Amino acid sequence: MRVCVFCSSSDAVDGCYRDAALRLGEQLGAAGHELIYGGAGTGLMRAVALGAASQGGHVTGIMPRGMVDYGLAYEGLDELVVTESMAERKTEMERRADAFVVLPGGFGTLEELFEVLVAKQLGELRAPVLLVNVRGYWDRLLDVMEQFYALRFAKEAFRALYAVCDDADEVVARFEDDSPAEALPDKWF
Repeated sequence: MRVCVFCSSSDAVDGCYRDAALRLGEQLGAAGHELIYGGAGTGLMRAVALGAASQGGHVTGIMPRGMVDYGLAYEGLDELVVTESMAERKTEMERRADAFVVLPGGFGTLEELFEVLVAKQLGELRAPVLLVNVRGYWDRLLDVMEQFYALRFAKEAFRALYAVCDDADEVVARFEDDSPAEALPDKWF
């Protein structure tokens, strides 16, 4: 399976988040999954790549040329795909991925998460989307999403767009679960 991981590139975050990213990478690599991610050699991005590579996993980074030229690309990649823009980067990540995993992150991570959720809502993507809720990181975002449902800005059935895991160890088990995905309603009708 080709698993796209969205996460922070910040080195300033608490080590528990890097540990979770490293563990996720290890789990993906050990299970034989390919890691697709933003390609950075910093923060949680670096940790997830290190973890996957340490277990023999194939690691593909996808990064805009400006970021590559700035020196942000991780040196240990099996493959580096260089795009002309962030929009092309996200398109390429979505095109290649069979599943999406979202670790803690900031603005970019949220943008990537919501882009795949909307594509899934519109029927353009069918891949699973898993949020790894390290130390309750996503709790407040999940509360906001519950407000969407409570105030009818989104159908309650759209909770099926994503699943939440408490830690990296649950992610691979979710991928191996053969139960059929819940059918989503049409967005407008």
